[in-house]
Amino acid sequence: MNKTAEITLQELIDQQNAKLLKLAQRILPNITPDDILQPNDFPELENNPTFRYEEGILHGFLVVQTALRRGE
Repeated sequence: MNKTAEITLQELIDQQNAKLLKLAQRILPNITPDDILQPNDFPELENNPTFRYEEGILHGFLVVQTALRRGE
């Protein structure tokens, strides 16, 4: 993968992770970054459409990253 693309994609992933954590912490103030890896353990997150949407964006970025790395 092109280094510039790799860096940009990682920045997008990092920003989306931070956005997702911030959103989760508005819903559940004491939630940790590890907790949001399993949102199904938290009904407040599992059933929140905004959280699930933002989580989907993150997963999309991760799929792109994996696909691009696979082609290396």
